[in-house]
Amino acid sequence: MDRTNLKSIKRNLFNFVKIISTVLIISAIGLELWNIYAVITNSNVPNSLNLIFWIERFAMTCHFIEAIIAAFYATSRKKMPIQYATYTFFVGTIGLLELFERENDY
Repeated sequence: MDRTNLKSIKRNLFNFVKIISTVLIISAIGLELWNIYAVITNSNVPNSLNLIFWIERFAMTCHFIEAIIAAFYATSRKKMPIQYATYTFFVGTIGLLELFERENDY
């Protein structure tokens, strides 16, 4: 495979992961809002969802930490910290990879 073909595959894979990650993070936020609503209204959330809640909380925590790292380093890469942190929160590790990769690689 030549280098341009690998770049194309990488770009397509990154775009796919960005879309999936954004959908899953938005879904995780929805789950947390549902859980908060259930606590406020004294409703019950099914116990069968406990594992799902732990997984989404772990993912949200990881994405939040990645967003903090992105905000910290964004200015050194001539990016807006809040905007890039928000972007990285939704797309995850790919946001950090894009932030730290060399200019001519992507």
